[in-house]
Amino acid sequence: MTADDALGRLDDDDYPAYTMGRAAEMIGTTAGFLRALGEARLITPLRSDGGHRRYSRYQLRIAARARELVDQGTPIEAACRIIILEDQLEEAQRINAEYRRAAAEGRPPAAD
Repeated sequence: MTADDALGRLDDDDYPAYTMGRAAEMIGTTAGFLRALGEARLITPLRSDGGHRRYSRYQLRIAARARELVDQGTPIEAACRIIILEDQLEEAQRINAEYRRAAAEGRPPAAD
């Protein structure tokens, strides 16, 4: 991988660029909280060759949302379920909008 390839990957929301310590620091939480999110299967960090957890920016946004809910008094298990349901709703709304656009244009919807 060239230096340009490596720099380009930093713009990728799914690239696991952050260590557990750095990820926890960025969202103002603890490594234990991130581990709990992993145990609840809300986020699954990738592992480095040495077995260390690595988080992407997308995963950090999810973890930050979970932290926000927990800070408001929501139990972590419930916070994880809320986030999963919010994500499913957003996807369903996206698909529904595509069907509506296709119907308005008189064409079949795009296959996912």
